[in-house]
Amino acid sequence: MISPVRAVAVALSWLTVLPVPRRITDGPVDRRLGGAVLAAAPLVGVALGAVTSAVAWLLTMTALPAALIGTTVVALVALLTRGMHVDGLADTADGLGCYGPPERVSEVMRSGSAGPFGVMTLVLVVLVQVIGVASLADHRRWVELALAVAVGRVAAVVACRSTMRPSRPDGFGSLVVGTQRMSAIVWSVITVIVATTLAGMTTDPGRLDVTVAIRAGITVVVIGVFTVMFTRHCARRMGGLNGDVCGAVIELGFALSLLGLLT
Repeated sequence: MISPVRAVAVALSWLTVLPVPRRITDGPVDRRLGGAVLAAAPLVGVALGAVTSAVAWLLTMTALPAALIGTTVVALVALLTRGMHVDGLADTADGLGCYGPPERVSEVMRSGSAGPFGVMTLVLVVLVQVIGVASLADHRRWVELALAVAVGRVAAVVACRSTMRPSRPDGFGSLVVGTQRMSAIVWSVITVIVATTLAGMTTDPGRLDVTVAIRAGITVVVIGVFTVMFTRHCARRMGGLNGDVCGAVIELGFALSLLGLLT
């Protein structure tokens, strides 16, 4: 059995640039570890969300315009995650845009170069993220900003539900796709909602803001439904899912959460 401490430590090591002692992360790398790591991804999302909101809060104390604050924060998130999810989004868009059989889709996604579909999708999604972060920061909605970052990681858990299969026997997807049972998905949703609600209470200590919990719940459910539909389509086109799709749903989950929270 994978210990919770190792699962969280490896999740931080795999999903961020944060240094983690090797004595904690060392050990066999297999699907058991991959499943435990992905189940811990929402905790990583909560941590990233907290850092993101803190940086945005600090930047609002400067003379920077909202647009530059949004750009800086989105760039920071990409930096903290090694740009892996952004790369996965571009590769997924190129693969879906090639209109070929699964073998051709896999070839395009593994080419290492960004095509027109990838570039266009990347620009649009990042633009939504920048504007969304700028708007939330401008209105001092720190809890919702943290929520949007965390929801993307919940989307990754939903994407790797037990009914999905990896498209290849190698790569990151082979370690995580199909490892998440319904209990892990429910746990992920509860983790984000509880963390968001507790964070919302800090704005008015001792008072439970039910609207924050409701908003968090609706956002997670909507993104979850989108993720199920999107990954089903990807699985049909690709003959299964891979690590790039996991990265894509994280970035799309972040962007769509921002859109939903601002409507």
